Amino acid sequence: MEESISLSELFQVLKKRLGMIIALSLVAAVISGIFTVFVVTPEYAVSTQFLVSQRDTEQTNTIQSTDIRTNLELINTYNVIIKSSRILESVIDELNLPLSASTLSNMISVTNENQSQVVTVRVTDTDPLRAERIANTTVAVFQEEILELMNVDNVNVLNLAEAGANPQPVSPNLTLNIAIAFVLGLMVAVGISFLLEFLDTTVKSEEDIENILDIPVMGTISHITEADLNNHVAPEVNRRMKREGRVQ
Repeated sequence: MEESISLSELFQVLKKRLGMIIALSLVAAVISGIFTVFVVTPEYAVSTQFLVSQRDTEQTNTIQSTDIRTNLELINTYNVIIKSSRILESVIDELNLPLSASTLSNMISVTNENQSQVVTVRVTDTDPLRAERIANTTVAVFQEEILELMNVDNVNVLNLAEAGANPQPVSPNLTLNIAIAFVLGLMVAVGISFLLEFLDTTVKSEEDIENILDIPVMGTISHITEADLNNHVAPEVNRRMKREGRVQ
């Protein structure tokens, strides 16, 4: 006969081990918070922007649209060039950074909004001041090298990167990490609760006997402790012995 578990039985399992579930969830959240605050190194991000300017033209609107499309296509090329070894090696040499070009490339992201000629260079580093220097130097080196590489001078800096007086880390996110750890702890605790319930084959009640053997319970035998005997049986025996004259 295939066994099935009702929702009420599931809730009973959760209710029976509710303390363990809450405790494990809180422990996971606390451990995550401690790890995030005291172990994980915070990272800071700064951004600088430059404009790929449109060429001046007095021709028709069709030509102007073509110019814009050309500049947008150039931006895709610029996004690759700015993270190339030629640019990054120059930045490393100028700032005397103890980094490889591949490591520095992973710290830099280059994006532009859809149909926009503004390019944003974002640098993430554990040192906000160093991130600021890297971002500004990268754009400056790129602006110099692009003239030689592509014989164009259409890059103009809009905003320099500034770390600020009191920079705030962008990672790790303490609240998010604690929330994720709490949810994961809750899921693990629930799983452990059902596993323990599945592995527990002991018979604890009349309902267990009826469910397992599929027969009705006719009666039960109460468990009597030694204290019960001393408190209840012994006085009754003394009274009976007094009635029978065995004791004075």
